[in-house]
Amino acid sequence: MTYEHFVSAQSVFLWATFAIALVMGAVVNKTNFCTMGAVSDWINMGDTGRLRAWILAIAVGVLGVTALQATGLVNLNGTFPPYRQNNLVWLENVLGGALFGIGMTLASGCGNKTLIRIGGGNLKSVMVLGVIGLIAYFMINPFPGSDKTLYSTLFYPWTNPTAVALTTNQDLGAMLFGDKVATGRIVMGAVIGVLLLIWAFKSPDFRGSFDNILGGLVVGLAVLAAWYVTSNIRISADGDILSLQAYVQDWDLYAPADALRPAAAGPLAPQSFTFINPMGQTLGYVASGFNRTLLTFGIMALAGVLAGSLLWSLISRSFRIEWFASVRDFFNHLVGAILMGFGGVLAMGCTIGQGITGFSTLALGSIFTFIAIVLGSAITMKVQYAMMMRAA
Repeated sequence: MTYEHFVSAQSVFLWATFAIALVMGAVVNKTNFCTMGAVSDWINMGDTGRLRAWILAIAVGVLGVTALQATGLVNLNGTFPPYRQNNLVWLENVLGGALFGIGMTLASGCGNKTLIRIGGGNLKSVMVLGVIGLIAYFMINPFPGSDKTLYSTLFYPWTNPTAVALTTNQDLGAMLFGDKVATGRIVMGAVIGVLLLIWAFKSPDFRGSFDNILGGLVVGLAVLAAWYVTSNIRISADGDILSLQAYVQDWDLYAPADALRPAAAGPLAPQSFTFINPMGQTLGYVASGFNRTLLTFGIMALAGVLAGSLLWSLISRSFRIEWFASVRDFFNHLVGAILMGFGGVLAMGCTIGQGITGFSTLALGSIFTFIAIVLGSAITMKVQYAMMMRAA
């Protein structure tokens, strides 16, 4: 997909993102695909149906990325965010994942589910979205009149020294196969993807559940579609074929003098769905008066999921206004939103951003985050159950 003008290429980049997210939002609402619900069903009822749907989405992502890499259709070494960076921030992955897992349990769902619930009329999730967005924004952007962020103030001094500098990218194929990186990525992707797929479909109940299969399949394919689109939009400029990111990095060399330059080149790199940092991006975009230079993949993804969920809610007549049931309910959602804001940025992703998108690259940090999210959520549910039984 090569275009003559940056505006045309960027428009396709953004609107294709919206369209993919729209489909994903509608299907997630229809099928009740929910990662927090998946852990809850498993821990509280022994039902693994939605957990298997999540694993199916991961398997589709892993196998799809493996195939796309092998055919040269994507190169995920320079993504946004940098999943495969050789700096393994394991403590941030684990701590952020655990905080996020606790937070999504208290707030009735992860970042993606928050958007789905808003599309269904849940006003509680509007508050959750606002709190996450505020924290995510200042985790990355400095406070007014300062060069300090929440991350640099609260986390960087003690988490950064624990980072491990690897001699390779941190994906399993690169780490385990040395110089034979391409072969390693094919082997590891095929083995892990097939094993996940086998586990997902091992259950007869899951094989008979249309919604769980549809939800996992569509979410996994949506992640792949975003990887493909963002990796293959190009601009023809002065005889050179450039990616959007490369074009913006050399803006003064190629762009007309009156062209509107994006605020940053990084968000134009190959990427797929994640929802915590984009909530902060959306807050900044709205606060700027909808400055087009700040429009990103993440903002369009957020808008698409919201629109898709709303569309399905209206079609299915399931749209219902919902508000906090009590002060305690409000407090739980508030604390959960705060923890998700901190944890999602610290871990560099959420249940979708790291649990599926990041996992599809087989990055070790993404796998750590996925495990930490599940453990954080599961332990929180056990504690909640124990407290409920004690109160009874």
